[in-house]
Amino acid sequence: MTEQSFADRVSRWYEQNARDLPWRDPDVSPWAILVSEVMLQQTPVVRVLPAWEAWLARWPVPAALAAESPADAIRMWGRLGYPRRAVRLHECAVALVERHGGQVPDRLDQLLALPGVGTYTARAVAAFAFGQRHPVVDTNVRRVVARAVAGEPDAGPTTRPSDLVATEELLPVEPAAAALASAAFMELGAVVCTARSPRCAICPVESVCAWRASGQEAPTGPTRRPQRYAGTDRQVRGLLLAVLREATGPVPRPRLDQVWADDVQRSRALAGLVTDGLVEPAGEATYRLVGDAPAPAGQNLT
Repeated sequence: MTEQSFADRVSRWYEQNARDLPWRDPDVSPWAILVSEVMLQQTPVVRVLPAWEAWLARWPVPAALAAESPADAIRMWGRLGYPRRAVRLHECAVALVERHGGQVPDRLDQLLALPGVGTYTARAVAAFAFGQRHPVVDTNVRRVVARAVAGEPDAGPTTRPSDLVATEELLPVEPAAAALASAAFMELGAVVCTARSPRCAICPVESVCAWRASGQEAPTGPTRRPQRYAGTDRQVRGLLLAVLREATGPVPRPRLDQVWADDVQRSRALAGLVTDGLVEPAGEATYRLVGDAPAPAGQNLT
């Protein structure tokens, strides 16, 4: 099997079976694609869909977001998780206005220079928004390549330079076909070549898969033990952020103290939010979302 035929098989499957997701619409803007890629990091599609639609309805272009505060972005992010992404998107919008006239650039080096845009996101935007030929490598793609090409049951925990090389070797030469193949590889890993209990019987490359040819059994069960949430600093941070998101101004420390009984853990979680650039002191023993408006005149913060 040649590299070209591998991409062709997966691309043909994708064209007939791809999920109907709004950021895949050919008329969607590069900004909308960038937002989707940031939101989809470590977050299921079902949770991203309403958040993405609401975000683009309020901020359809980078300049609209850049004109508002980071606090507005954090509030809009809601409970999507990993809220630092909201701040990074705001920083990115500001940079797009300042450096690129409010437009998402199509050059990979310029995308990589944007705040919060890393190796994966930059290549995803270049491929999916501008139809360029770049290896777009996430966990799903690494798994597909590791199994079908290398004959390994799974890939390592992080993306390595060798993963980019191995994926790029599978891409068609023509840029538009390569961009389509990149989307197809991701979709295959997300819905068919899953980490556990892969659906090999319906896989378009099952007959030429090196892992299947090796005779190894499909893994079953959870990929890893779910991370505990209850009682962790993540839960406390979420509770603190919920209070600050709902407030119309700075919040006094005694009000924040009510969300969690453990003084040490609560103080650690609050300090972490400040360190991460999500929360800032707003006076003596008061806090607010970063960049939020001051308290309305006459408001009692006690």
